[in-house]
Amino acid sequence: MEDDKIPNNSPDQQINVELPEEIAEGIYSNLAMIAHSNSEFVVDFIRLMPGVPKAKVKSRIIMTPDHAKRLLAALKDNISKYEAAFGKIESGSEGPSFPMNFGGTFGEA
Repeated sequence: MEDDKIPNNSPDQQINVELPEEIAEGIYSNLAMIAHSNSEFVVDFIRLMPGVPKAKVKSRIIMTPDHAKRLLAALKDNISKYEAAFGKIESGSEGPSFPMNFGGTFGEA
């Protein structure tokens, strides 16, 4: 796959980002669990299948609090653009109803 160029903060610099084919395919996730410490946020992307009592973490992303806040802003911006183009995203109550606290502070998405 060809390298994509993402602009850096300064107008004359660019970062070449390589996207390998096996990563470009993506991984389906229908549950995210988020934990944090004073120095990092950990986001586990999980695939939860109906009727199966065991779920698997498909990917774990670890980032700094600053990057987590930037991700939040980017998601808000993209959701606004999506809803402007396709209509409001309806939030359902499809999430798991059983306790999923693995210790520490966490959130679900």
